[in-house]
Amino acid sequence: MASQRQFETILYREEGPVGILTINRPHDGNMFTPTTCLEIRDCIEDIRRETRTRVLVITGAGDKFFCIGGRKEGLADTRLYPGAPPTLEMYDAIERLQKPVIASVNGFAVGGGHVLHVVCDLTIAKESATFRQVGPMVGSFDAGYGTWYLEDLVGKKKAKEIWFRNEKLTAQEALRLGLINKVVPDAELEKATMEMALEIAQRGAFALAGVKAAFAARHQGVGGLARLSHDLLLPQYYASEEAHELADAFANRRQPDTSKFGH
Repeated sequence: MASQRQFETILYREEGPVGILTINRPHDGNMFTPTTCLEIRDCIEDIRRETRTRVLVITGAGDKFFCIGGRKEGLADTRLYPGAPPTLEMYDAIERLQKPVIASVNGFAVGGGHVLHVVCDLTIAKESATFRQVGPMVGSFDAGYGTWYLEDLVGKKKAKEIWFRNEKLTAQEALRLGLINKVVPDAELEKATMEMALEIAQRGAFALAGVKAAFAARHQGVGGLARLSHDLLLPQYYASEEAHELADAFANRRQPDTSKFGH
């Protein structure tokens, strides 16, 4: 499981019902490498398959950087998918996870790091945090999660301005825009993040999963609907008397008694 695995560029630990995933590259602005993207994906996929935790927190190591984007070194020399950082792997994993994901922004959230917090379900930030989308000024862009989800948060005009002008936003400015949920004094970030996570962990796990899946289905199309059906509804059906009767009848080569179902 994730709590027992060793990673090269991230750290993972659990505190009660809360999982805490930390990008552990503070010497390099917590920039993600291809390895980091895949490790985040793998860690979250492990979390998706266990029931110990109820909420996931994503943060950066140190007190200066949440994440300031990604390194492109080590990629294949091609214009096809292997030539791009596998950021979609981690964004997709966050969307698929049935548990709420909180970005705890402990410093600069820039470029791909900015998209990372946008994709998370909630964002709490320390007062001195800085938010900035820099793609077009550094030879990059994110025409997917980074645009559609940002538009959902701040509106189309402001989302385009953030992408076109690449302005720096303080935590308070981000809060006023609806880009983040809460700002706390720098020294209180970890405590406030855990308080938020533990509060959410007290809510109904199935209800939270259903709400998150419904939000995700808006953009995910058939994939989002399939997740809602497969991950939430199918396990309920497997446990039903109807499913047991049908499975038993098939296994024993008899006609099922369906007369008592559908009422």
